Amino acid sequence: MATARVLRRAVKAAAAGVLHYSGMRRAMAAYRRVQSGGRRILIVSYHRVVSDFTGELQRSIPGLLISQETFRRHLEEASAAGFELTSIGDAVDVMSGRRVAKKDLCVITFDDGYRDVYRYAYPILKQMGIPAITYLPTAFIGTKRRFNHDRLFHLLRRAQERHYHPVYAALPEASMELLGPILSGQKTVSAALDDFIGEHPTRVLTSIIDALEQQLGGGQDLVPEQGDIMNWDEVRRMARDGFEFGAHTLGHTVLTLEPQEVVEQEILESKRTIEAEVGIQVRDFAYCNGWYSDEVIRVLASHGFRSGVTTEDLPNRIGGDPFTLKRKVLWENFSLGMLGDYSSPLTGCQLDDCFGLLGMSHPVPGRRTHSFRETLLGNVLLKPTGASLKEAP
Repeated sequence: MATARVLRRAVKAAAAGVLHYSGMRRAMAAYRRVQSGGRRILIVSYHRVVSDFTGELQRSIPGLLISQETFRRHLEEASAAGFELTSIGDAVDVMSGRRVAKKDLCVITFDDGYRDVYRYAYPILKQMGIPAITYLPTAFIGTKRRFNHDRLFHLLRRAQERHYHPVYAALPEASMELLGPILSGQKTVSAALDDFIGEHPTRVLTSIIDALEQQLGGGQDLVPEQGDIMNWDEVRRMARDGFEFGAHTLGHTVLTLEPQEVVEQEILESKRTIEAEVGIQVRDFAYCNGWYSDEVIRVLASHGFRSGVTTEDLPNRIGGDPFTLKRKVLWENFSLGMLGDYSSPLTGCQLDDCFGLLGMSHPVPGRRTHSFRETLLGNVLLKPTGASLKEAP
């Protein structure tokens, strides 16, 4: 797996050099501009901006991380590539035809409200005068809780370190689907987690966390120190400086796996909480895991939202649906050249979507059939309600 990743990186870095220095990158950007209806609207997504990428890499999900220095360079690269760094509202207005943009647009977004964004991204954005929006899962803001994906990653790494042999009979039925590929070496922890979280609702994740903690003997070292979340004072401070905030559910919930009443509660209550705490109007939403359905879009529209962002790495088009906005999710390795150092040509080609045009990237569709199913955990049939989400640790 590691060899294949290195080879893919080398191929992309080499291709980026050719595209950049030959002028083909600029031609491809012009083609994308025409294809998109006259203006490119690039929306990029980040999670955690950290001061020590190498150190944090040893204990956190790699795909959520970007160093402070690389993040700054991304902003500079976007500007150099001809993008105007603007707000989500401006982008939606241009897409709808309510206003005409003089330049291509780039919108900076953050998912989850990690405190790293407040510590390391916010000062850079403020210094450079660049707007951004952060999507908040409001039940976590101002608490010491950690997201299920961070807790599971931490537990699974601890399990590997301890050469853990699971007692599957004492674990929820779905555990084999998660643990099997990891313990057999078929998938990395982060890859297995990404696949699993997209298929199983919150209640399954929390049940596996509880069972794994019990089998591993409990203790404070089973709870990740990293991954802390902003508090409301930090959110308000950013809002006073003009930074925007959108809703991202209450409990970081993949809504396409939940029943109607949970979808309604997660969307409406997350919106109301931000508005009450920060004193702003919330009109924008980010789908957890990037997954959405017609049912979820209907709820957003009925509650006054103007946009919903996915994680589909595709171009946005003038006249497109504001509730299926496409985003490019970026992290540190998107900018690493053949020698493992920062590559300006590679970053530029990523932002200009050269690899998408060449068929070298394969976007994952976010639209899903809304599939709620009752889940058997042990001998208990779970029928989720909004209360069960609030009780999740």
